[in-house]
Amino acid sequence: MTLTTYTRDHLAGIVALCEGEDWPSFGADLDRAHAVLTAPGVTTVVALDGDLVIGFAYALSDGHLAAYLSMMAVHNQYRRKGVGRDLVEYAFPLTGAQRMDLVTDDAGAFYKSFEHRTFGGFRIYPG
Repeated sequence: MTLTTYTRDHLAGIVALCEGEDWPSFGADLDRAHAVLTAPGVTTVVALDGDLVIGFAYALSDGHLAAYLSMMAVHNQYRRKGVGRDLVEYAFPLTGAQRMDLVTDDAGAFYKSFEHRTFGGFRIYPG
């Protein structure tokens, strides 16, 4: 496995991982997806097995204090092999932040394996 920062060559693999999770975030607009993954304040990293994107992490940061892990996915066949942990540990220092917040529906046991504090939170949508 190789960890690296995102380039457009990784885009199709990331979109496929999102589709596999039923995340409609990027849809068919690949230019928009690339813009999101490379926006100012964004850190996007990928895990590769050869040329195959087996995982990615996408974090937003102010570059000093706070980062937010917005999305992370690992291909089903590569789960429980340290890929997710490696992605987080690779991305975190690249954000420049001292802490990283996140929201999860069903991966709480995984994130509890990191040094952490648990807080309640909300996700607010427009309208």
